[in-house]
Amino acid sequence: MNELELVRAIRRHAGAPESKSVVLGIGDDCAILRPPRGHDLLITTDFLIEGIHFVRAKQTAAEIGWKALARGLSDIAAMGGTAQAAFFSIAAAPWVSGHFIAGFYRGARRLAAMHRVSIAGGDVSRAREFVCDVTVAGSVPRGKALRRDGARPGEVIVVSGPLGRAAAAGYLEHPGPRPRLDAGKALMRARATSCMDLSDGLAMDLHRLAVESGVSAVLDGVLPSAPGATLEHALFGGEDYELLATLPPRRKLPRGFTRIGEIVKGKPGRVTFAGAPLPPKGWDPLAAK
Repeated sequence: MNELELVRAIRRHAGAPESKSVVLGIGDDCAILRPPRGHDLLITTDFLIEGIHFVRAKQTAAEIGWKALARGLSDIAAMGGTAQAAFFSIAAAPWVSGHFIAGFYRGARRLAAMHRVSIAGGDVSRAREFVCDVTVAGSVPRGKALRRDGARPGEVIVVSGPLGRAAAAGYLEHPGPRPRLDAGKALMRARATSCMDLSDGLAMDLHRLAVESGVSAVLDGVLPSAPGATLEHALFGGEDYELLATLPPRRKLPRGFTRIGEIVKGKPGRVTFAGAPLPPKGWDPLAAK
């Protein structure tokens, strides 16, 4: 499959733009986006690399395409935003076929349709292993984006769902996350003070949030765990893509969220669990084999 054939296949399988914010999608030198009036633009990018984020013998092409887009959509969700357009830059491995490309974009398009996101462009090249870099553009009402640096002492720490699912299933066998875009909007309506998605594990990501906010965190000692997940999975397993957030005390929790701890004064980034310091360790793609 040469470049022209690959581009034709991508254009055929990626589907027509669906987002009202996309004026022009695939086919020109640039896509043209028009964010809603009074909104800030959100931009995020995520790699999906063969052997690091997926193994093609254990996942279908559609599952791989779904996961590629889901990772970026989760970042938009963590800011309380609405996703508008996605751009897929692909380095095709020698094994990549038209059949794989059709399945890959079928999975990505299925998820994109659920959230009215247009697959609006990208780039193609080649590599020894399949690599996909997905950039997602979104928007959020001006000045209302949820950030990592807003947590304050006395606030409660919450998560949007059970933890440890991907680690319990085996990272490279898990079919893919469901980005929590609705949960992100619910947090914004509840006036959450900080938020991020759980991509690298609770211990690592809560440490990062606490560092950015200049606070410490105390976990209650009981966590909502996915079926089959151990405490180790729930604390340190990555790729859950649930949302981790803080809310003012006595604020009603959005539906589906569970309290897991409290923000306190102390050394920035320090996290304790059941009274003991919790090391900031978790999923590390640079250490993955």
